[in-house]
Amino acid sequence: MPQFAQVDTFASQIFWLVVSFAILFILLSKVVIPRISSVLESRQQKISSDLKRAEEARAEAEAALAEYRKALDASRAEAQALLRAEGEKLAQAQAKRLDKVNEEIAAKIGDAEKRIAAAKEQAMAGLKDVASEAAEAALEKLAGISTDKRTLNAALNAAVKQQGA
Repeated sequence: MPQFAQVDTFASQIFWLVVSFAILFILLSKVVIPRISSVLESRQQKISSDLKRAEEARAEAEAALAEYRKALDASRAEAQALLRAEGEKLAQAQAKRLDKVNEEIAAKIGDAEKRIAAAKEQAMAGLKDVASEAAEAALEKLAGISTDKRTLNAALNAAVKQQGA
């Protein structure tokens, strides 16, 4: 085996080692390393451009989010204003209806008071007649006196006036 016979082939092995190393070194330095370097540079540029685009996209997204929040706040404020305006309209309509109902009730109360006053007057007129008849009957039964209606009515009117004063 030649590799074990170092004395005879040692110089040729060193020569071919140096030649192989030189060819390999030249091949690596002139062809492979530049290609690897260009691939690494292009990857670095691609990564940098992707990072730059991602940063721009993030900035756009933040701007869009800020616009969205601003529009949302404006919409909420507008909705609150509309709710307040509608609430005020409803309150005014309710107040008008309440005023109308109060007027109707006041009119009904006025009519009822008039009817009560008329009924009271009618009852008072009937009461005078009943009182004069009762007084006349009581005088006849108790005292045995018979009086005329004018004198009896005058006495009853004087008694009513005395009670009212």
